Amino acid sequence: MIFAAGLGTRLKPITDTIPKALLPIGGKTLLEWQLQKLRAAGITEVVINIHHFADQIVRFVAEHDAWGMHILFSDEREQLLETGGGLKKAADLLGTDEPVLVCNVDVLSTIRLEELMAAHRPESLATIVVSPRETQRYLLFTPQRRLVGWTNIKTGEVKPADFHYSPKEVEALAFSGMHVVSPKIFELMRPYPARFPIIDFYIDQCREHEINAFVPCNYRMMDIGKIDTLQEAEQFAKTLTL
Repeated sequence: MIFAAGLGTRLKPITDTIPKALLPIGGKTLLEWQLQKLRAAGITEVVINIHHFADQIVRFVAEHDAWGMHILFSDEREQLLETGGGLKKAADLLGTDEPVLVCNVDVLSTIRLEELMAAHRPESLATIVVSPRETQRYLLFTPQRRLVGWTNIKTGEVKPADFHYSPKEVEALAFSGMHVVSPKIFELMRPYPARFPIIDFYIDQCREHEINAFVPCNYRMMDIGKIDTLQEAEQFAKTLTL
């Protein structure tokens, strides 16, 4: 599943006329980068959630014959559902018989998807791609890299609220916008509202269910989220191979 429904407000004024998914970087749209990377890893069935300029994305995929893939759309035009709600809404399209690889349309990286998929264990609820880069918000993992919490180091907020941690006891890693989820996740999402963030869901579930970190080797990534990063993004794209 590719999350492509966002408004792209930090990329205005470009996103006043096109969705973020169709932003051209390195001679390809962000959506093309994701789809071609998925296809290179042998993935041919994809669900894309849509909201902002949804018709443009649907038309763009049709004009390219879906790059030979089977692509379905999860329509969020009535309401943006955030990452957790978006995944929940797409359950029927995704099916519940095998793991689902989930990624953000605006994150480019050097990750080898085959290694990520191989790292996901059947007993895990999710395997989350993280890295030790500097940021404001971190996921917290045990030495065995099982998720136990979340923190915002700027505000001091910690989740779960009753979780007290020592930096020596946990490893703080930054989420990279990609994860593999077990099909059992959809049953656990049933009581949740239509709209919720996936990270909040993971924090709710991590005490009862195994949620693991995956830290890629020699990992480089870039979140194409702001106007002032576009020139850097063009250079980054030149270093990528599918």
